[in-house]
Amino acid sequence: MSGVRMFVRPVLVLFVLGILTISGCSSTKPAGTASSKVKEDFAAAQTLYGKRKYDEAALKLESLMFTSRATALEGDVLFLLAQSYYNDKQYLLAADTYTRLLKQVPSSRYAKASQFMLAKSYEKLSPHFELDQQHTVKAIEQFALFLELYPEADSAKITNDLETYRQLMKVNPDNPSYKESYESTKAQIGKIDTLRYAAKAIPVLKEKLAKHTFIIAKNYVQLKKYRAAGIYYDEILRRYQDSSYIQQAWVGKIDMLVKRKKWFDAGQVLDLYLQLYPEKQKQMQGEREKISQNLKNN
Repeated sequence: MSGVRMFVRPVLVLFVLGILTISGCSSTKPAGTASSKVKEDFAAAQTLYGKRKYDEAALKLESLMFTSRATALEGDVLFLLAQSYYNDKQYLLAADTYTRLLKQVPSSRYAKASQFMLAKSYEKLSPHFELDQQHTVKAIEQFALFLELYPEADSAKITNDLETYRQLMKVNPDNPSYKESYESTKAQIGKIDTLRYAAKAIPVLKEKLAKHTFIIAKNYVQLKKYRAAGIYYDEILRRYQDSSYIQQAWVGKIDMLVKRKKWFDAGQVLDLYLQLYPEKQKQMQGEREKISQNLKNN
């Protein structure tokens, strides 16, 4: 595998480590014992990964995909392979491998991390707003699924618990229970960080989709295909109500109806727009008069 290697950002490392620590055991399906050769090759891949030789690690792990199948190492191999692809900026291969892990080993201890990283992979694949946005849509879907599967805990309580265990360890540093509770609570902080990341990523990605849709509408306007432009303005009004393009979509929809001489429909949409944005009364006065005059004439 070739390509420029990308180092994992510190915050992303925290995310993944946090998820992994709080995750449960490996797959609940019966798993066979991996052969000594598989274990040796996996250990070698781990060493290469630790040295950030992600392309070489991926090559070795690819050969283990089938020999580790239905063994205790299946999830480990797939996750490390996906991580190797991701860090080598081969995001499509990473997404495919995270998906494979979630399907083949759904109860793996890597499930949470894989779901988050699957969304991250599609986020990386999300292109410039003028290009096809299928990967943007997939990123939104996968982040939303992550939030649904792993809802956020009480962050204030976890933060307080972390501080409590920190203070208890100062009083009695040799108490193993305090240390274990501290590490477990610290891992939950990592989980909260991933959830917050996902929650912030979704509106940013939706804004890109809204911009993409708005540009298409404007292009149809330039081509004087007003009905087609109206369809895309409607899509913004229906799907991206929280975007910065919502008001422009209302005005665009009214303008398209006026250009198509749909005076009654234009008047209804204008009334609805001014109900939502009464401060725009003066700005839309010209359109109001034009619509009213043509309604009288008809």
